[in-house]
Amino acid sequence: MLDVRKLVLLRELAIRGTIAAAAEALSFSPSAVSQQLSALERETGVELLRKAGRRVQLTPQAEVLVAATAELLDTLERADVAMQASLGEVTGTIRVAVFQSAALTLMPAALRAMTEAHPGLRIEMAQQEPGQALSDTWAREFDVVLGEEYPAHSAPWLSGLERHDLTSDAVQLALPAEAESPHPLASLDDARTMPWVMEPLGTASRHFAEQLCRVAGFEPDVRYETADLQTQIRLIETGNAVGFMPELVWSGRPTTCRILTPPGAPRRTIFTAHRASASGSPAIAALRGALEASAAAWRASTLVPDAAVASTRASAAAGVSGQVSDAL
Repeated sequence: MLDVRKLVLLRELAIRGTIAAAAEALSFSPSAVSQQLSALERETGVELLRKAGRRVQLTPQAEVLVAATAELLDTLERADVAMQASLGEVTGTIRVAVFQSAALTLMPAALRAMTEAHPGLRIEMAQQEPGQALSDTWAREFDVVLGEEYPAHSAPWLSGLERHDLTSDAVQLALPAEAESPHPLASLDDARTMPWVMEPLGTASRHFAEQLCRVAGFEPDVRYETADLQTQIRLIETGNAVGFMPELVWSGRPTTCRILTPPGAPRRTIFTAHRASASGSPAIAALRGALEASAAAWRASTLVPDAAVASTRASAAAGVSGQVSDAL
């Protein structure tokens, strides 16, 4: 009988690519992983790993075991879900990966609701770049991911994940207040002369923002790069940059920025995803319900006249007028 724990190590190696990365993912030492994989080779009586430079390569026989291990883990997860569903209360632990604007806006209310309704459930949350979070959820590092998808930019997808759209928000152009602008700014075309702040290369939001500028006929001068949207906002508010911001980030946060709608009024889709083998999990179902309620409450809070929004932001600006425009 093959040792399931050693098979899981082999699968992690297949996913992570190196023994060091597999060891880090499982909180083992690289030497311990190597020893366990060598023991698995002795148990099977076949070669499972071959050296390829500084890396190791899985043999066809190892690939057979990796595929079987994935099926086994799915079966075990379905058994756990069935057992949890037979209980009269929602308990256990679920791990959630989120992106920043969702962590700031949607998760707090959802977590509070879950604490009140299901005190026996432990929820662990970590902020992750959405593309990586999907891969990590597929690899079983997380149970649920709160992801995002920009227009004409499909989110990475992996077989075995189940997706449910949650809500959407506008992607808007944020400009400094008139008093903070180094020169007049009233449109996306004007913004071509400004420094831009964007998320790091490789992220969906960065690719989308650059493409939006290129369609408008210019290459953005990206001088500031950070995944922290609060830092981005501060750079814009102080007149140092311009940038595209998702609508969700403004929830509960007054700003002096002037908010404009780019051509085409683009919207970002926000969704949840989990492994299909976890479908039916009471904990995941409860969290999705809490997130849906939180998203609905946020959406209802945005259904106010533009004049009221402008007035609220102007008051919070301590004398610096905020101006909200519907279109360029």
